[in-house]
Amino acid sequence: MLRVVENHSLPRTAAFFDLDKTVIAKSSTLTFGKSFYQGGLINRRAALRTAYAQFVFLTGGADHDQMERMRKYLSALCRGWNVQQVKEIVAETLHDLIDPIIYDEAASLIEEHHSAGRDVVIVSTSGAEVVEPIGELLGADRVVATRMVVGDDGCFTGEVEYYAYGPTKAEAVKELARSEGYDLDRCYAYSDSATDVPMLQSVGHPYAVNPDRALRREAVARGWPILDFNRPVRLKQRLPGLSVPPRPALVMAAAVGAAAATAGLVWYASRRKAATVYAG
Repeated sequence: MLRVVENHSLPRTAAFFDLDKTVIAKSSTLTFGKSFYQGGLINRRAALRTAYAQFVFLTGGADHDQMERMRKYLSALCRGWNVQQVKEIVAETLHDLIDPIIYDEAASLIEEHHSAGRDVVIVSTSGAEVVEPIGELLGADRVVATRMVVGDDGCFTGEVEYYAYGPTKAEAVKELARSEGYDLDRCYAYSDSATDVPMLQSVGHPYAVNPDRALRREAVARGWPILDFNRPVRLKQRLPGLSVPPRPALVMAAAVGAAAATAGLVWYASRRKAATVYAG
């Protein structure tokens, strides 16, 4: 006779993923630089510098000081941008730009965590308007991302409502644990950056993925596993059964992403010691 035992007290678990260079091979924000140029949001010079910023990001990443500069530029650069225009640009290019750069290894992990009954949460410094559609592509259950303030005129005011970065990511993870009942000791977290050490520390199973130098040192010192992801693949090829729901959220754009993409020019500017004036 089969006896079914239900255990309603078993704590829930989750896997928390950083996005850029952890789940996808590039910066989710900088990747849209060309599209923003073609849509008239940035000029040719800004587009070229955005491409350079992408190169810098891929080869060296961004440390705390660079990220802080990006945050300051972000608030200034997106001021006055029409939200609907940005939404339309990202909606038209999201699948073409993001789908091909998702790591096969990350897609496998997401699938495995879901199979094990864990929620998958994307925790990214990029804007919610770009991270949420990417989260849908990946089948993520929740998204934590930076949010910008939108004025009554439908344009970005240039103010940051919530900045998902560093310790703030860890606080968000802990808040989700309280609201969703996650047992953090049994949860997982993945990131490529030393700025996410607080988030990695907050779970029982932290992993360094394609780590920058600082995170690699930290991972070695703490005995954290190090993973190397290097096989970008289209989700349709990797997960043929995965359906992408035609929800309105897929039409949402990355205002923060757009701003951060052009804000990435600060890397170029800082290397030129402010000799080049940003024209966005």
